[in-house]
Amino acid sequence: MPEHVVIIGSGPAGWSAAIYAARANLHPIVFEGAITEENRISGTLPLGQLNLTTEVENYAGFPSGNLSGYIKSAIDPERHNDFMIEEHPHAVTGPELMNLMRQQALNFGTKIVTDDVVSVDLSKRPFVITPREGEPIESHTIIVSTGARANYLGLPSEEKFKNRGVSACAVCDGALPRFRNKPMVVVGGGDSAVEEATYLSKYASTVHMLMRRDVFRASKIMKERAETNPKIKIHFFREVDEVLGDDKPGGPGVTGIRLKNNQDGTKEELAASGLFLAIGHTPNTSFLNGQLELNEKGYVKLTQSFRTYTSVPGVFAAGDVADDYYRQAITSAGTGCMAALDAERFLAAEGI
Repeated sequence: MPEHVVIIGSGPAGWSAAIYAARANLHPIVFEGAITEENRISGTLPLGQLNLTTEVENYAGFPSGNLSGYIKSAIDPERHNDFMIEEHPHAVTGPELMNLMRQQALNFGTKIVTDDVVSVDLSKRPFVITPREGEPIESHTIIVSTGARANYLGLPSEEKFKNRGVSACAVCDGALPRFRNKPMVVVGGGDSAVEEATYLSKYASTVHMLMRRDVFRASKIMKERAETNPKIKIHFFREVDEVLGDDKPGGPGVTGIRLKNNQDGTKEELAASGLFLAIGHTPNTSFLNGQLELNEKGYVKLTQSFRTYTSVPGVFAAGDVADDYYRQAITSAGTGCMAALDAERFLAAEGI
């Protein structure tokens, strides 16, 4: 018999969808992804991008304080060694929050498959979902919540300092104490880069914007915003040569950036407590093989306002895979709820 709903992806959107679908007795299956070196390198391991962050200060309901006792009591002890349980004075950590979401979905009867979906057949219903290792399964509805991975420069030193001062989300991390009243660096010259730099300027002593050329890709109004902000210093023809710092436990993390002038090859160092990449995101849609309509940026296109409908009836999208604007954990979780409710109502209308 075909499943009622299959959820592909295990970030905040996927687990939120699973919780709502499970409570509606839809018996959801979540493909959370496989634990492989390929997925580690590409940033697509189970539990999504939030699992790769440290403190999460802006997810409602988790104020600072002693959370470890609650977390240990709430999550299956067998998973305690899979993520960091220690006191953080400012917030819950990303891995803790994601494991709490996963446990909540599991508590309501969600079936979890630790495998990647390599392809789907959306040409007819029930749809066919093919995992990498298991047998194909059929489902009346699918919720796509595979997220979008941030683009990085690919430097070994950058990888070493991820979550120790290297970030791809200013709104997520910029207000953390490690960055306050200290210089920061933003890479990029588009609207997103200016938005990141402007946001960071509220907390940093100085924000250095690094651009590979001497022209902005940003819109005119955003360019003016960067040029007139007294805290933003623009560096043309500059690229990151290496991320500098101390990655020892308890160390400060990022302490500076070595820059390279791509015109004459000269190098210089900037003191900085953080490096923020604003060079775009890549939505995880390759397994769809062009069967869903995408927008001009490659994200799944939602076909109706305030709904999670896609171009194929019965297929819904939630979270960052369909959001190139907000990209926040709390908005992803909200659309996961919406997708589950949309799937439930779709099945009722179909008499399933």
